[in-house]
Amino acid sequence: MTQKLPLPALLALATAVFLTSLTETLPAGVLPAMSGDLGVGESAMGQSVTIYALGTALTAIPLSAATAGWRRKRLLLTAMAGFAVGNTVTAASSDYTLTMVARFVAGVAAGLAWALLAGYARRMAPVPLQGKAIAIVMTGIPVALSLGVPAGTFLGQALGWRVTFSVMTALAVALIAWIVALVPDYPGQRPEGRTSVRRTLTVPGVAPVLFVTLAFVLAHTILYTYIATFLGEVGMGGSTDLVLLVFGAASLASIWIVGVHIDRRLRALTLAATVLFAAAATALAAVSASPALVYAAVTLWGLGWGGAPTLLQTAVADAGGEAADAAQAMLVTLWNAAMAGGGLAGGLLLDLLGPASFPWSVLALLAPVLIVVAAARVHGFPAARQAI
Repeated sequence: MTQKLPLPALLALATAVFLTSLTETLPAGVLPAMSGDLGVGESAMGQSVTIYALGTALTAIPLSAATAGWRRKRLLLTAMAGFAVGNTVTAASSDYTLTMVARFVAGVAAGLAWALLAGYARRMAPVPLQGKAIAIVMTGIPVALSLGVPAGTFLGQALGWRVTFSVMTALAVALIAWIVALVPDYPGQRPEGRTSVRRTLTVPGVAPVLFVTLAFVLAHTILYTYIATFLGEVGMGGSTDLVLLVFGAASLASIWIVGVHIDRRLRALTLAATVLFAAAATALAAVSASPALVYAAVTLWGLGWGGAPTLLQTAVADAGGEAADAAQAMLVTLWNAAMAGGGLAGGLLLDLLGPASFPWSVLALLAPVLIVVAAARVHGFPAARQAI
């Protein structure tokens, strides 16, 4: 009998990923209006993105451990309710401090969701299709970045930023109804089946995947956060929206490619993603006012980046085995720490060395990534993947 994926349930999880990613990055598109209404500078308002990432990074591991015994559907619904509350308060708030608290709460909800979603998708799918199930769920990330943020920015400019966050609340409420109706439930872990963070780190393959996650996401965030600044340096400051559209389209293509092949070629795909991103950085480092080369580079970057969340979450779950939930929580923590650190590191590089340093920093971070992936051929990124 042909094995099939439960698409309506998986698309609900993909929408949850979309919601978490868009909630995190949306302030970037409406930053001037938010800062004006709340009476703070744009740099202070920009920290609404940072505090969201910190909320996720600081709470993913402890909350994942505290809720390990909860039924999965109850936990997912709790996380989505957190987004509804966080975005509602953000939309209504006229006080900067209250807005930052709401953003932190939304980040905590994201930590709960991200530590849960990949494992949830795996449990819904037949064993041979687990990687493809995660790939479907992870489409929420590039869709949020390539379509959600521009749409949210347009809506904010047309009707006001508060309307944009109110729409996010409405999406969260609709998603809660979708989850209740169509997403199956699964039990949490029994106490005797749980693994501590310290013990999870000793599981063969987990540490290499976590290192690759930290370095890869840090490299991406440095470049992505300051891409408009870099483009301005090479005379393409007016093309930022088109460049990001090309990047988003390439990311979506990458998700599709990874989804088709991940269950057989996880190692090869991870090596290819790293090489493609490195090639993109090399082209950007060498660029001399050539728009064609920039567009080619961001296409390679998108192809390398788009499938990375799927590859890394699948790799850490495979490596973690019975400790997969704890390993996922650690990956979520490092992912968000890298996002927060990328903005800081990029700002330091900008001040000290200028925008031209961004591609070189990417290459410096990707070199050890390539070495670790190549070396972890038995555990972490094995040549022959065994789906669990």
